[in-house]
Amino acid sequence: MIKRTIRAVGYVTAILILPIASVMAQDHPAPYPNMAPLDQYLMADRDAEIALARSAAPDAISRDAKVVVLGRHGYETAVEGKNGWVCVVERAWMSPFDSPEFWNPKLRGPECFNPAAVRFVLPATYKRTEMILAGLSKAEVIKQLTAAYARKELPAFEPGGMCYMMSKQAYLTDEGDHDLAHLMFYEPPGTDWGADLSNSPVMLGINGIAVIPFTVFIVPVGKWSDGTAAPLQ
Repeated sequence: MIKRTIRAVGYVTAILILPIASVMAQDHPAPYPNMAPLDQYLMADRDAEIALARSAAPDAISRDAKVVVLGRHGYETAVEGKNGWVCVVERAWMSPFDSPEFWNPKLRGPECFNPAAVRFVLPATYKRTEMILAGLSKAEVIKQLTAAYARKELPAFEPGGMCYMMSKQAYLTDEGDHDLAHLMFYEPPGTDWGADLSNSPVMLGINGIAVIPFTVFIVPVGKWSDGTAAPLQ
């Protein structure tokens, strides 16, 4: 079911990031064992990537948001914004480091971050992407991200962060229907929202670990960003 697989897609929807030793010890061959040629992750049509990024949130939010697109060395500003939000299309390397789809070149995760999340979530997205494009290994990325947080080179958590992922055009996994319209909320480590309990609509994404030091909750919603009905599972 897409509700299960959504946890394994996207930096901020990860269910688990394993220690380096576990990451490097794979029991089964991964379907995407290595990074594909960079051109497979890039979108040749810049306008199409802008439109895909904006589709993460309703037009009332995304039309005035800043939009960044992926270049050969990292994310670049494509459209300046007016409302403090930022829309972006994340790639597969924002998945958990043990994800079998970590190098899947088909993955596209449109997201729109509110101003609080722009300040403390997005900088880590930029840094991780730059390291991947510079050719660092997974182990090196984990080590450098953990050190960056320890040295306070990346922003600390602040209240009120959230993100829209309501794009009908997203491709978040090879499994199921490939997509799920949902919102994400960022909270301090250990926060209890009753996630994953029987009949709870809330899923636990991350629960405060060194590489991502905050808790992420995922809440499926019943419509896409264009207002049409979306499945909840």
